[in-house]
Amino acid sequence: MTDKILEVQGLKKSYNGFIAVNGISFHVNRAEIFGFLGPNGAGKTTTINMLIGMAKISGGRIFYKGKDLTNNIKKAQEIIGVVPDESNLYNEMNGFDNLCFCGALYGLPKREREKKAHGLLELFGLKDAAGKKFMAYSKGMKRKLTIAAALIHEPEILFLDEPTTGIDVSSVRQIRNLIKELNENGTTIFLTTHYIEEAERLCNRVAFIDKGEIIQIDSVEQLIKASRETNIIEIHFEPVTYDKTRLLEKLNEIFPGIECVLKNDSAIKMVSISKIDIAPVVNYLSAEGLFIYEARLIKPSLEDAFVKATGIEIDLMKKEKEKK
Repeated sequence: MTDKILEVQGLKKSYNGFIAVNGISFHVNRAEIFGFLGPNGAGKTTTINMLIGMAKISGGRIFYKGKDLTNNIKKAQEIIGVVPDESNLYNEMNGFDNLCFCGALYGLPKREREKKAHGLLELFGLKDAAGKKFMAYSKGMKRKLTIAAALIHEPEILFLDEPTTGIDVSSVRQIRNLIKELNENGTTIFLTTHYIEEAERLCNRVAFIDKGEIIQIDSVEQLIKASRETNIIEIHFEPVTYDKTRLLEKLNEIFPGIECVLKNDSAIKMVSISKIDIAPVVNYLSAEGLFIYEARLIKPSLEDAFVKATGIEIDLMKKEKEKK
């Protein structure tokens, strides 16, 4: 039987009548990367805050390593590491001192926390910045040091809330590699993200969450497999000013049985259970004045599984997050 490090039963959170998390249930296996994927406001951060004791639950139960700690999450804090979406470190402290301070909060002896601080700075490529004030760090460096701080006491399960949002591409790649390395060394990872490719690359299992409810939960492989019964074609064209609503209405009218959706301002996605004859579609779009430069069959991915389950387009979800 799989060893569950975390189990949640009917977890609920409400604020003045508004239900932010609506009775969700799931578990996280030891040494896996478990992903929470959903749009801004879906309930991802609220769920984490309840699991780490930062928010009082309105209902349900939380088990860590088989023990019901619903009313005393503090007992689990020695095995929990938390990386919030906004850094919780101190601007006036340098990198080394921030790590040592976090180690002191967990009760680590001075010599031990200093040794671990040096090791983490080395691991995260921040050794040369150890003496710099945190305020002088780049966004990517700040995120890496925040993750390092969460690891100072060697937690068994690490909660990462949107760890790669708003940082440069190079830092994103480094952090994703570090997440893989940590997991390979036995750390369980609970990852919230709105980046579909991040969840697909990193996670063993994923839960789709929207409006406080888990829509679907399974292994990445099984979620993708369930989407393979559909045929997907993407048509890319040069951006022009046009009535998007009218164009989609006409496409769905002229080509019944094919669901046409706007992927972004210069791409249309067509989904059908049957094979799609692309020639008449391209001819119609060309007649409408669109310059088509690419039309291709798409292999189903975790993105398609997410869109199928939630009805939320990934590009729109990303734009929504960027506006936050």
